[in-house]
Amino acid sequence: MDQQVTMQESLNGDTSLQAQSVEPATWRDYVQLTKPGITLSNLMTTFAALWLASFGFPDWKLAFFTMLGTALVIMSGAALNNFYDRDLDKKMERTKNRALPAGRISARNALLIGIGLLLAGLAVLAVFANPLAAVWGLIGHIFYVLIYTPLKRVTTLNTVIGGISGAAPPVIGWVAVTNNMDPAAWLLFLVLFLWQPPHFLALAMLKTEEYRAGNLPMLPVVKGFAETKRQMMLWGSVLFPASILLFIHGSVGYVYLIVMGVMGLVYMVLLFQGFNAKDDLAWARKLFGYSILYLTVFCAAIVISTMVHYY
Repeated sequence: MDQQVTMQESLNGDTSLQAQSVEPATWRDYVQLTKPGITLSNLMTTFAALWLASFGFPDWKLAFFTMLGTALVIMSGAALNNFYDRDLDKKMERTKNRALPAGRISARNALLIGIGLLLAGLAVLAVFANPLAAVWGLIGHIFYVLIYTPLKRVTTLNTVIGGISGAAPPVIGWVAVTNNMDPAAWLLFLVLFLWQPPHFLALAMLKTEEYRAGNLPMLPVVKGFAETKRQMMLWGSVLFPASILLFIHGSVGYVYLIVMGVMGLVYMVLLFQGFNAKDDLAWARKLFGYSILYLTVFCAAIVISTMVHYY
């Protein structure tokens, strides 16, 4: 009986929220449910990989539908992540006013939106790109929603496991063109997988007290800042050579090698500075900002270097 009540509350939202008078959801609430910032950053890597696989001459119809399908799948993952985490979001200052924990969007609607977006995205990828692209969309979605999201509550390894879902979008872009998991596809996956732990651990340092309030076992909460910085250095040390492997494989030109060589060295210097940082939060904020710049430059370097190399 208790399980039946719990399931009913899960679908209809918390009873305490239903009893309150809340404002109706706006279109912005529904947009934020899909985490547009995360969606756009992932689409950036999808496009870069698609561009590279096309040697700078993409089929624009294929590119459009690949980006659309990928966006829908990512938006679905964000909506379902918000659905699952709505109880935690109520405990944290920066998330308690989101539409779902605040009651402006019901849990049932968020669930239906998430499922609908997933089905639409997979259909677009399967029909207008190829089934392999849809399979990778599903792989990324499963790791994000069904594996990473629950594990966020139980283990510090959630950041690493979540990296698999974040590394799927460039693979979708690549296989949409090639319909093949060749070495370049795996290298793109590797670079994006390795990029994520330093990025998200820096964010976890900045939000340590909020994660502690939500009783989430993020690495800075469980192991402290010193261990977090050591692990960030480890991941960054592997990311640097992995990014160069993309050039050695022959997929990109010298513009990429020079730009990412410089970006990688700067990243290593910033990571090393963390061990002597007097203000850990200021350092984490700087590193978090640089990691976003690194990803943006990585994608731009692929596009520009491909144009120089093949045009």
